[in-house]
Amino acid sequence: QVQLVESGGALVQAGGSLRLSCAASVRTLGDYTMGWFRQAPGKGREFVAAIRWIGSFTYYADSVKGRFTISRDNAKNTVYLQMNSLKAEDTAVYYCAAARTIIVPTTVARYDSWGQGTQVTVSS
Repeated sequence: QVQLVESGGALVQAGGSLRLSCAASVRTLGDYTMGWFRQAPGKGREFVAAIRWIGSFTYYADSVKGRFTISRDNAKNTVYLQMNSLKAEDTAVYYCAAARTIIVPTTVARYDSWGQGTQVTVSS
């Protein structure tokens, strides 16, 4: 398993921006896909975005497409989630996850390593 540590969550006003970071403790992420999920109070954990480390192929949930951008820094083994035009409904705990596959999964069950989560609160 990969150890993942997220950071960057905060309280922000609607329309604002935040960048989440997720540092992975592994020698190489070459055969991994990294994902971001979120969980709002009383709701299930939902897919937000994913990036295949090799080739940087990305995939987004429809709810964040055009507002969020997932990217990675190979030298730092770190994946980012840039969130712009934030809405109140983006309020959730955001989790970073790793899956040892290049097929870019979008379901919770396909990821076998998870971070502790970071809180994002968007005030309206």
